[in-house]
Amino acid sequence: MAPKVLVVLTSFGYIEAAKQPTGWYLPELSHPYDVLTHAGVEIVTASPKGGVAPLDPASVEMFKEDAGAQAFAAEKKAVWEQTQPLSSFRGRADEFAALFYPGGHGPMFDLVDDEDSIAVIEEFAAKGKVVASVCHGPIVFVNAKRPDGKALLADRDVTGFSNAEEDAVGMSKYMPFLLEDRIKAVGGSYKKAEQPWGELVLVQDGGKLITGQNPASAKGVGEAILKAIGA
Repeated sequence: MAPKVLVVLTSFGYIEAAKQPTGWYLPELSHPYDVLTHAGVEIVTASPKGGVAPLDPASVEMFKEDAGAQAFAAEKKAVWEQTQPLSSFRGRADEFAALFYPGGHGPMFDLVDDEDSIAVIEEFAAKGKVVASVCHGPIVFVNAKRPDGKALLADRDVTGFSNAEEDAVGMSKYMPFLLEDRIKAVGGSYKKAEQPWGELVLVQDGGKLITGQNPASAKGVGEAILKAIGA
């Protein structure tokens, strides 16, 4: 039977302070999706509210030259427009090989503190399942704990969207906090590529914890998940 990966998308679609739409970031779902589904992995999507998970329109524009991302946006709308409520996946980690969170600014506002999300992450981790994320996605791990009560990210090499990258896109002032800072605050060992926008994928715990820094790292995160689940 094909392995299944649970993909969790944000339900947060508008940053009031910035007066601009947000959501999840196109290539951070499309690239891993293509890698995984090409290998026969089944993708199941969830979001805090269920239904349509907002796609950040800026990401569609930014990656208009990315043929794979544009094909995904045009042909796979059901993937993000028909998500199931995240609460319905509590207690179901045994059904899945991995859990994956794409980024975009949305998770910084809703998934970071979402009780269902934290519960699902902790359950997957406790059962030795792969948990993975990219760009702003790793923010979902900062409030999760291991079975021994330690922070999930404590003493782990972790990456995600850097402060320098956030500054470069002019969004630092609109964020409730900065991802890099929060990872460090819970004891994670934050790492980043030598240059902003450089690709970096970190694999810890024998493949059980996978993080990618930015959109350029999304395909690599998909490949790391595939390797970790042995598909």
